Amino acid sequence: MSISPNVPTPEESYHYESAGTPRWVAILFGLLFIGLGVVAYLGYSAQSRLDEAIAKQNKVLTAELEQANSRLADLKGNLEITQQKVGVTQAEIARAKSRAETIRKEQAAADERLNAQLSQVAKESNEKIDTEVGGVRKDLEATRTDLETTKGKLERTQGDMGVMSGLIAHNRDDLEELKRRGDRNYYEFTLNKGKTPHRVGPVQVTLSKADQKKSRYTMTVFVDDRSIEKKDKTVGEPVQFYVKGSSRMAPYEIVVFDVLKDKVTGYLATPKEGGAPAVSAKPQS
Repeated sequence: MSISPNVPTPEESYHYESAGTPRWVAILFGLLFIGLGVVAYLGYSAQSRLDEAIAKQNKVLTAELEQANSRLADLKGNLEITQQKVGVTQAEIARAKSRAETIRKEQAAADERLNAQLSQVAKESNEKIDTEVGGVRKDLEATRTDLETTKGKLERTQGDMGVMSGLIAHNRDDLEELKRRGDRNYYEFTLNKGKTPHRVGPVQVTLSKADQKKSRYTMTVFVDDRSIEKKDKTVGEPVQFYVKGSSRMAPYEIVVFDVLKDKVTGYLATPKEGGAPAVSAKPQS
């Protein structure tokens, strides 16, 4: 059997393998390669999980960021609205302050005008009061003077019956003063000449004569069923007579203070404590 010179023999093959790379090295390289593959796979898996976790975290962060941006935008909007409101409020406050200052100035001006008016009114009132008080004082002085004058005119004198009379009035003003005093009852009369009796207070009187030139008169008094003639009496003379129940110290008195043609004017004075009105008698024929 012939052997081809190009085909190695078993011995040559063994010799060749023995002379090349050892088998365990190849196995080691294989295992190393496999390990590297495993490591690469594990690294890729870990990277993938890490990337996935990062992506999820990024989504969460992005969502939270968007929420934060939204809230920030809302806050910004609210802040702008608040600033606008604050601006409006400040403007309103400024307007209110300006209005209050205007009102204060107007009130101060009104107070000043009012004080001026009050001062003027007070001045005018004081002047008016001074004028009125001065007038009242003058009136009082005049009244006092008149009273003093009237008191000087009022006098007591002896009547035609020899009894001291009360105060005598010489005119109507004097008579008004006597009435104000109220010491006696006073009945004023104007008596015309004639035979018909004229009632004066509690008595009746007739005038039979009136002499204007001599200021003398004659009259008849009818009282207590009797007639009393008072003849040729003068102006201002107390003509006295008594009635039943009257005091002997306080007779009735007729005073004539004016004698005209066929007419006399005067008054009758009776005591306050006088009794009932006297019953007048009829005139004698």
